[in-house]
Amino acid sequence: MTEFGTYIKKIRESKNLTLNQVALYSEISAAQLSRIETGKRGVPKPTTIKKIAEALKTDYDQLMKVAGYLEETSTKSTPSTKDEKDIAKRMEKIRQDLSEDDGYMLMGEPISEEAKESIMDAMEYAIRQATRINKKYIPKKYRDKQD
Repeated sequence: MTEFGTYIKKIRESKNLTLNQVALYSEISAAQLSRIETGKRGVPKPTTIKKIAEALKTDYDQLMKVAGYLEETSTKSTPSTKDEKDIAKRMEKIRQDLSEDDGYMLMGEPISEEAKESIMDAMEYAIRQATRINKKYIPKKYRDKQD
C-alpha cells in the first residue's frame, strides 16, 4: 500500500464507510478507489483527490499533503527571492502605468496620489496572494525546479 492509499483507507474505515459508499459519494468507481487504497494505482490527480475529500468529508489540503502535492510545512510560505523580484517588477510596471500623463482617471478626473497609493497597496496584496495560491498547487516534485 502507498502512504496515500493507507491514509484514505484509515479515514474511510474510521467513518464506517464501505468502499462502495465512498465510490458512490465521490463518483469514482469502486475498482479505482480500491486500486488507490492498495497502491496499485498510485497517487491520483488533484481533481480525484478533491472528490475523495468531499466524499470522506475530510480536509482537501491535508489529502494533498499526504499525496505529495503540497509541502507538509505551512501553506503560508514566504515568497522566494525569485518571487520577490517578480513581484517588484510587476509593481514597478503598475506604478509606471499610474504615473503616465494619460494615466488612469476616475469619473473623468485624474487620480489623486492617495488613490494611487491605495491602488498600489491593493495590487501588491493581490499579486502576493495570487503568487502564493499558484505556488500552493504546484506539485512538490516540480516546485524545486522553479527556484
